[in-house]
Amino acid sequence: MLTNYLKIAWKVLLRHPFYTFITLFGISLTLTVLMVLTSFLDHLFGTHYPETRRDRSLYIMQMVQQDSARTSRNSGPMSFRFLTEYAKSLKTVERVTICTFVNSSNAYVGSQKIKLNTKFTDADFWRVTEFEFLEGKPYNEQNIANSDQVVVITDDFKKHYFGQVTESVIGKDVEIENLHYRVIGVVKGSPVTRPFTYADVYYPYTAPKSNYQRPGMRGGYVAILLAKKASDLKVVQDEFQDRIRRIPLPGVQDGFKYAVLEVKSEPYLDNFVGTFLDGNKSLKTIFFGVIAFIMLMLMGLPAINLVNVNVSRIMERASEIGIRKAFGAPVRTLMWQFIVENIFITFLGGAIALILTLIIIQLINQSGWIAYADLTINLTVFAVSTLVCLVFGLLSGVAPALRMSKLTIAEALKA
Repeated sequence: MLTNYLKIAWKVLLRHPFYTFITLFGISLTLTVLMVLTSFLDHLFGTHYPETRRDRSLYIMQMVQQDSARTSRNSGPMSFRFLTEYAKSLKTVERVTICTFVNSSNAYVGSQKIKLNTKFTDADFWRVTEFEFLEGKPYNEQNIANSDQVVVITDDFKKHYFGQVTESVIGKDVEIENLHYRVIGVVKGSPVTRPFTYADVYYPYTAPKSNYQRPGMRGGYVAILLAKKASDLKVVQDEFQDRIRRIPLPGVQDGFKYAVLEVKSEPYLDNFVGTFLDGNKSLKTIFFGVIAFIMLMLMGLPAINLVNVNVSRIMERASEIGIRKAFGAPVRTLMWQFIVENIFITFLGGAIALILTLIIIQLINQSGWIAYADLTINLTVFAVSTLVCLVFGLLSGVAPALRMSKLTIAEALKA
């Protein structure tokens, strides 16, 4: 019986190509837009290479200093010394890495200038993150203690600086800003959308121009706290905040007198959103509410489309219902037929959307618009979106079908 219903559903789709096109277009296009959007959001905030431990990581990005009236403020990254004292010494963490945000430098190959994004890190940077080393190895505590002028570079910088070479470049010399460094490792690069790990060249923090010995609390460094397990994040946050609360107040930093000091350790999404919304909880609520509304609208559009099309499609089949009732078809059988048809067309549109999304994501990943882009399909979002469309489709199909199935044979044939 199910096979017959599917055959009928296919014939109905072929009978009205325009209605079929509108229905499938609405479902597939909207689901495609939704999945590409959520894929990009997952690329920004999800747990991906090389930050594969975001689920148990806390990010310390900036220090906020305010006067007693909270009318003036200073904010920005911290000094290496401050993070060493208040973050590196935490007892409840597995590891802590201290690094700079992205800096700018230049390298030259002949007369060609290569613009670089660089980062100073400690040795734990390579243990908190999970970079794929294509050649060599990371620098370690011994390299840092010896102030070795070594660097880890990305495969992209290797190609631009050394050309299309097949042999290893480990041990070779690179000149950056008139300083010479020995290549100790080559990694697959991190996407530009992950600023805590993105760079073309990675230096030990003892390399020249790192300013790691700068006194005071402010500087150019940030930190990632890696908890032993995800359930420990709250414990780590509490320990860190307990240490921050012990800092004597008021104080003076670079001539600015402050009476309020805030340094937060947060999961990546909270840290990212808080940076733009300045930690305002009301704005955060509004922001997430807007995102949820947009997602709901995107999922609702194909559902509304199904409602309109299904009502028209079922109402025009009144005579078919009348004939089937005349031959003794019960209400349950008629209802089941329309349910199967709606399920069939919904999943057909979902399959088209899945194929379109795969194509678009592959084009984005290979286009170079986002360096080292690794967009993937979020199957959870796909399943939820398809389920929402299916529920609305069923409701839109069942209600008119139920009404039509309750008509008398004469009324159905007249309709």
